[in-house]
Amino acid sequence: MYDPREHKLFIRARWRRRGIYWLPNLFTTVALFAGFYAIVQAMGGRFEQSALAIFIAMVFDGLDGRVARFTHTQSAFGAEYDSLSDMVSFGVAPALVVYVWALKDFASMKEIAHLGWLSSKLGWIAAFIFCACAALRLARFNTQLEVADKRFFQGLPSPAAACLIAGLVWAVNEYQIRGADVKWLAWGMTVFAGLTMVSNLKFYSGKDINLRKAVPFNVVVLIALAVVALVTFSSTLPEMLFILFAGYALSGYAIWLWELVKGRAGGSPPPAAPPS
Repeated sequence: MYDPREHKLFIRARWRRRGIYWLPNLFTTVALFAGFYAIVQAMGGRFEQSALAIFIAMVFDGLDGRVARFTHTQSAFGAEYDSLSDMVSFGVAPALVVYVWALKDFASMKEIAHLGWLSSKLGWIAAFIFCACAALRLARFNTQLEVADKRFFQGLPSPAAACLIAGLVWAVNEYQIRGADVKWLAWGMTVFAGLTMVSNLKFYSGKDINLRKAVPFNVVVLIALAVVALVTFSSTLPEMLFILFAGYALSGYAIWLWELVKGRAGGSPPPAAPPS
């Protein structure tokens, strides 16, 4: 027998369920919009807003997966959408931002005119290396989800690489320094971040941290000190963010060197060197 009340409850539950599935994709859309916004702002010469937008994209990119797991709404569609969003926000956006900010000025440098056709293309070559490496990094990550060690990322994660570039742009811009004045630094940092993404270096993921379990007192003290430092030095936030992500980018090399020294001391074969 038809019961209109049961029918209404069914329709309401169905739409509520659809709403939950929309929730993680909404976070992904915000991250995608932030990456698109970063590109638009860079085209207008507003590089501080561009860098900030990339950091915002990183925050929402980190939230969408956690929201999906918390609400049990993981889906193949959400995973694919997240990867496409990451490519825009952490591949295309930082590459274009750093190109417009500093790398396009290589075309007007008389000092490297002897390089011929390469002199006018050094800038976009570095930007393309970053963009292509971000795509390769994301593709490799997606194909190794089931076999990868959850404690470590293989290669520098694309959000961290993007924030390294955004942090450089934001920190230098705080001192009223034009990108053209530090174009070689920007070029080297862009190529470094791109190649590190596709390296075999290990970067700590933090996925083994369980907030429901008790943590040592020292960890609580370190967290408190970090919060105090963030509040105290909030005026130097761009510099702090750049140093943070630069340190994280170098941590993979530090882990590799540590394992190399440890392997030699223990008599076991050293780990393979990261590709250059």
